Amino acid sequence: MHKRVLLMYISYNSGHHRCSIAIERALKRLDPEIEVLNINGFNYTNPILERVINRTYMVVIKRKPQVWNYLYDNPKVFKKVQALRDFMHNMNFEKLKNLIHDFKPDVIACTQAFPCGMIADLKTRDTSIKSKLFGILTDYYPHSYWLHLAVDYFVVPAKESKEKLISGGMPAEKINISGIPIDPKFGDKVDSKIVKLELGLDLDKPVVLVMGGGQGYGPIRDIINRLNSSVLDFQVVAICGINARLFKWINSSRRKFNKKIVPLQFVENVNELMEISDLIITKPGGLTTAEALSKGLPMIVVHPIPGQETKNTQFLVAIGAAEQVDDMALVGVKAEELLKDVEKLKKMRQAALTQGHSDSALDVAKLILKQPSITDF
Repeated sequence: MHKRVLLMYISYNSGHHRCSIAIERALKRLDPEIEVLNINGFNYTNPILERVINRTYMVVIKRKPQVWNYLYDNPKVFKKVQALRDFMHNMNFEKLKNLIHDFKPDVIACTQAFPCGMIADLKTRDTSIKSKLFGILTDYYPHSYWLHLAVDYFVVPAKESKEKLISGGMPAEKINISGIPIDPKFGDKVDSKIVKLELGLDLDKPVVLVMGGGQGYGPIRDIINRLNSSVLDFQVVAICGINARLFKWINSSRRKFNKKIVPLQFVENVNELMEISDLIITKPGGLTTAEALSKGLPMIVVHPIPGQETKNTQFLVAIGAAEQVDDMALVGVKAEELLKDVEKLKKMRQAALTQGHSDSALDVAKLILKQPSITDF
């Protein structure tokens, strides 16, 4: 009998989603016969509410980021919303229970705290569910919504993440430091020359990669303009994700630019693009920065979302793998400064590689595959 694994995330084209895909690919690389069900836990249980909350979240972080900063991991807020969480969990229990009893997973792995909390509560109430529950962090500091003793294993990016969970009452033996799971292909060899030639890039000029996550979110247009004004001779690759308007603007403006600037839409070869780059300018999302660490790619981080991305920034700057720029007028100056300082870039690369985990998804997959098969559903 082949193992069955239920993966749960929230929000399509998000870091949580990319993480669950990375784990699925790793599992299938190690065991091609494994059965994997990979679902959006929020959409599965509350599709209408998911759309409402996603839109509200995007509006808040764009227009009122200080509100999100107040709400994020605030003990007072956490306590006040407990009744709402209990209500939502109760409302979803029957649907989740039927899903689990139908699929009969040996392991349930959640890359976001909301589905993890629902499953943890369900396991506490329904003792017939024997599946091992994994909570897989996609940011460097865990918030209070992860804390649940019914979680069998936590997978965290760094020792600081582990210490935070322990301080929240989670047993140390349940916490595994494996890095944020990224696509297994980040550990594969890349021919940089071929990649550069396919993109029409000069083999001898530095490459600056600009990213805003799968959503193409952030001040990318401003960054492009600032980089284009730099007197230093380098090239730019800009990943626009699903932001069609941004891609169209860069593409239509290419003849006006002083530099070679290559726009790309949603891509599947971020590993190759990071391999050919000398520097990345990005929002500090967990998955993107974990991918950069695995490639030893120095980072300039911009516009962190209050809360999780602010914490990520603090971690990345503290380990020496990134520098933060708050004033967009200075982003071109900072890029120029780093590209000129060979020794500093070298130190940043070494710092990144020290914390990089290119095999993180494979390590998590191995841990999942070690779990016993469940026969008594």
